[in-house]
Amino acid sequence: MQQYPAKILMALIETFKEEDNAFHAWLLGNGFPELAAFSSAVRGSDGAFAWLMQNKFYSLAALDGAIDNQEKAIVWLKKYNLEIYLSIAGAVNGNQQSINWLASKELEIFLMLAGSIRTFRESQTHDYHKMRF
Repeated sequence: MQQYPAKILMALIETFKEEDNAFHAWLLGNGFPELAAFSSAVRGSDGAFAWLMQNKFYSLAALDGAIDNQEKAIVWLKKYNLEIYLSIAGAVNGNQQSINWLASKELEIFLMLAGSIRTFRESQTHDYHKMRF
């Protein structure tokens, strides 16, 4: 994710705050479909997750899984030494060590992303009858 300009990452952050999906549509229409798909995957879209995998955005798919504490995704991120992705996932889940790591590396934009995802997730209601086991 470090390869994206700050303005693009800010648009991604906004996809977790918006109601009308204007930033999601902007990412999709301006050459960043992988970030739009990542946002949708975090929001629970199996189709978006599948798109990430089919289009070889494995690290974003693994980040989505790690945010959901999926061990397989965490192991994959560790295998490829993707510390930023591990730290973002940890920060989403309130892990102080991850938050401190991002702060120590002056990666505030990723702290903002993690906070935005955490706020989005906390605002959701879940239908436990639809959970996948």
